[in-house]
Amino acid sequence: MRFLFLEPFFGGSHKDFAEGLISHSRHSIDLVTLPARFWKWRMRGAALYFFKKIEALDTYDGLITSDLMSLSDFKMLAGPRCPPALVYFHENQITYPLAPGEALDVQFGFTDITTGLAAEMVLFNSRTHMEAFFGALPGFLRMMPGHRPRWVVAAIREKARVLPPGCRFSAGPPPLPLPEAAPPIIIWNHRWEFDKNPEDFFSALDAVRKQGLDFRLALLGENFQALPKAFLSAKKHFHKQLVQYGYVGSRNDYINWLQRGSIVISTAHQENFGLSVVEAIRHGCLPLLPDRLAYPEVLPEAFHAAFLYRDQADLTVKLARLITEGQAMQRDRLSLAVAMGRYAWETLIADYDELLETLARRSPASSCPLETEKLPGQYS
Repeated sequence: MRFLFLEPFFGGSHKDFAEGLISHSRHSIDLVTLPARFWKWRMRGAALYFFKKIEALDTYDGLITSDLMSLSDFKMLAGPRCPPALVYFHENQITYPLAPGEALDVQFGFTDITTGLAAEMVLFNSRTHMEAFFGALPGFLRMMPGHRPRWVVAAIREKARVLPPGCRFSAGPPPLPLPEAAPPIIIWNHRWEFDKNPEDFFSALDAVRKQGLDFRLALLGENFQALPKAFLSAKKHFHKQLVQYGYVGSRNDYINWLQRGSIVISTAHQENFGLSVVEAIRHGCLPLLPDRLAYPEVLPEAFHAAFLYRDQADLTVKLARLITEGQAMQRDRLSLAVAMGRYAWETLIADYDELLETLARRSPASSCPLETEKLPGQYS
């Protein structure tokens, strides 16, 4: 079958997802993108750009897009030529935390709602994300002074399912090299943005350093906006520990840093899946993750006690333990890496392809509301 993928924010996890799906699917998928900048303007106007960019829209069996495009605007412009559509929610603007000093613009939340209503299928990257969205949606609607469309909650939930994004590694046994000898390398491979909460990360590093513990620090990850002050300060404050500062453009170089690393830490305020964490664990890093967000869902329960932390004090205690004992924890390192194999594209692609085939059989006229139908996939 033939599908069209419209990605208005082609960077980070959005880019990884689109490229991974296209390269692994048995179907033909054409990709049209916009650069990963100005996400607010993408939600407002990407549909207008894509509408004029696409020719022969009616030759496709289905349409795929992400949450940063207004699907309702696109389908209104395309009319009956638009094939049935699947929207993948990497994030949503109803539960996404506001940047410091930023005021809430409810229009972006309503764009999420109308996009969900316009789609024939709605996919979330984790159950945690899906339940957070539907849990917050009634309260979001109560901000309206009257005539609240409460029906939209059930209409979107009826066609919503969970399927995690595939990851760019083999599902086979991971060839794990031993991490570098002490001092261990601590990895940050998340976006350099406020919602990843770098302040608590650097605070924990400072706390263990004051205990006399030695480590090295590799600061990886992309930055799409102004450089957060925390990273500017860290460049000076941890200059003796820093072995890498900034985004690594080569995929091979990036994987090499993960394989050299011993520990990966997240202090995020917002994380709906944790692609960067999964990649780091798969390549041999021991994780320290908050006991909230999507992390308890992503990490096997047997590892929760050792590798999830409750608060900042618990993070410091567990980080000190991994710095001193992590080199000997090779069994945990291997078991965790093997467990992440369930997120490899080759493991998940059959579910995605079956969903796309189901999508192609849908009539666009039935998109709102969608009749209940069991969708394929082990994560449904």
